Amino acid sequence: MARRALLVLDLINELVHPDGQYSHVCLAHATSRATLARAAVAIERARAADVPVIFVVLAFSQHYEDWPSRSTLFGPADPQHRFAAGSWGTQVHALLTPEPGEDIVYKRRISPFYATPLDLLLRERGIDTLLLAGVATDLVVLSTARDAHDRGFAVEVLEDATATEDQDLQEAALTLLDRTATVTCVDKALPA
Repeated sequence: MARRALLVLDLINELVHPDGQYSHVCLAHATSRATLARAAVAIERARAADVPVIFVVLAFSQHYEDWPSRSTLFGPADPQHRFAAGSWGTQVHALLTPEPGEDIVYKRRISPFYATPLDLLLRERGIDTLLLAGVATDLVVLSTARDAHDRGFAVEVLEDATATEDQDLQEAALTLLDRTATVTCVDKALPA
């Protein structure tokens, strides 16, 4: 029988809260799709079904030396260090607050498998199937799905608990995701 875990990807204040400096990346699309509400349902149902919930958060060190300054996506480091670990910007949105004992994996690149303990954490728990929710579908969700696939995990993308810049990009990302993952929804993957 499959042992599943729900990965909640980058649903942090800086990206999905109206006061986030980088909310322009996907907040409008996430709001129109009710992504946070659907992610909250997924989290609630996962907890009720004893499916571990693991939060993945983009966060850099206080000195920001680990910021990928040559990246065309990240660009030059923001002078206010809004993504510094422990800052308001890197906190999981209040609608999705982790419970005591739930893991938070801090990442410094797009994929949560790069230079983090995520793979070890999943294998030590006997996890073989990942449910993915979060932002941005074309970046973090897609990278997570591909990396997980290549590491031998089955992947299910909860498409109604994901968002990106706009619906066209969402649909393109879901088309790509369908090649290495099962694209499903919260109600099918985690029925009430």
